[in-house]
Amino acid sequence: MRLHASCAARQTPDGDDAVLLLGPSGAGKSDLLLRLIERDFILVADDQVLIENGLARAPAALAGLLEVRGLGLFRLPYLACARPRLAIQLGPVAERLPRPRRHAALNLPEITLDPAHPSAAARAALALEAACGRIATQAGAFAA
Repeated sequence: MRLHASCAARQTPDGDDAVLLLGPSGAGKSDLLLRLIERDFILVADDQVLIENGLARAPAALAGLLEVRGLGLFRLPYLACARPRLAIQLGPVAERLPRPRRHAALNLPEITLDPAHPSAAARAALALEAACGRIATQAGAFAA
């Protein structure tokens, strides 16, 4: 499956846990990806993500490339593949305490995140920890 998305992963002792950033062109996928890289995530793919056998990877022609709007294309260190654990739809957030939901095609936990919010990268990192079961929530998108 090919997605118009970006992907970053956090390396853990149990493997590489990835977050998929989904949204239309100009939604802020690459910008949020850049901010996640600043938070010790590793690039998996920018702009296009292939999902095969439960793993995310970049198409060969885009592997290791990150487009930074207004600056150009940069070659960065990247992971060849990682296991997606969370789908993040980029856009305005309407709910204060959203109900848990799953991405229909990927069967992953899914949240909506405003990529322009100053804490968007921190929220994405926290959401990935919750989606992987490494942190508990009392209410909201990851509550049991």
